[in-house]
Amino acid sequence: MTTLRLLDAAGAVTDAELREGGGYSRPASPLVSRVAYAAAHVVPKVHADNTPGQPADIDWDSTLAFRRNVYSWGLGVADAMDTAQRNMGLDAAATRELISRSAEVAREEGGSVVVGVNTDHVAESHISLDQVIDAYKEQLHFTEEQGAGPVLMASRHLARVAENADDYRRVYREVLSSATVPVVLHWLGTAFDPELAGYFGADDWQTASAVLLDVIAENPDVVAGVKMSLLNAESEISVRERLPQGVRMFTGDDFNYVGLIGGDTVGQGDGHSDALLGAFAAITPVASAAIQALDGGDPARYLEILGPTEELSRQVFAAPTFYYKTGVAFLAWLNGHQPAFQMVGGLHSARSLPHLSRIVELANASLALENPELARERWHGMLRLNGVDL
Repeated sequence: MTTLRLLDAAGAVTDAELREGGGYSRPASPLVSRVAYAAAHVVPKVHADNTPGQPADIDWDSTLAFRRNVYSWGLGVADAMDTAQRNMGLDAAATRELISRSAEVAREEGGSVVVGVNTDHVAESHISLDQVIDAYKEQLHFTEEQGAGPVLMASRHLARVAENADDYRRVYREVLSSATVPVVLHWLGTAFDPELAGYFGADDWQTASAVLLDVIAENPDVVAGVKMSLLNAESEISVRERLPQGVRMFTGDDFNYVGLIGGDTVGQGDGHSDALLGAFAAITPVASAAIQALDGGDPARYLEILGPTEELSRQVFAAPTFYYKTGVAFLAWLNGHQPAFQMVGGLHSARSLPHLSRIVELANASLALENPELARERWHGMLRLNGVDL
């Protein structure tokens, strides 16, 4: 029996049997039952100054190869979003280059790509509503020029300056009126970014969701969908059931995605959510296999495949949730998609060794290790480096 050495928070070591991979197959035709995007991370050059506060120096070969791999499994890519360390190490220049390069790869691979549109290229922390609108439009038009689908992300600038719900309505109305292609709106909760408290003009999701729905109703021809990342299944189902015809709900709930994506086929609300998830960047082959099962009319197989990954995702996205990017990059390294466990801005140090050990344990249990022997070799090497006796 081949074993994995694990480390708990008290320093005790245990062994678990290394499972074989899931043996999943890439789809022979496009996925049809759900639209699914993996929110992808970025890989820095190993020799770069990957320390807090330094500009992002991207390993483009590894970063773009990761996106090609996602496309090969039938998923789309959501790029330049919080998973790619927007507002946590990915500077404005690197963001623009990432959007341009990622859009080019999508064209080459025949894949679908959406990218984040924000106001974060503005250096000042406090700007007026008019400046927020102009900043949004600048990034929106750049994204349209690159041929990528825009995801209108929640803006820290807007959260700081908005005084009431009408300010949100005005900003979104003016920005969306200038869009020339369909846009997805993104509601990011405070677990992911505490600076977004009170977004859409209220702290409670019931009041805020009414404002979001007003924004969508005012712009029926341009809003293609909404991505909700509140880690609250009740709020997502409530909004999903009130969306206008033709507007998709993209779940961003990395705690509850199995039931939300399964939807009425697994007894969770009317209809279903599509997916735009950081978790799917960590478990791409598993996510693809699960949606293939839905395509084949087998919801039981869908639950069997995807169900065990939710505990893994909850560990990756454990509080403080905004450090989940560390777990995504860690799994990419274990699975052979980047040469080293390095991250922009030194974020590879944001999680403890026992936390990462639990990720290894759950990834093994849920068949999310794509090459188990490679993952074992890399993980054991990391343990040795940190003085753990194997």
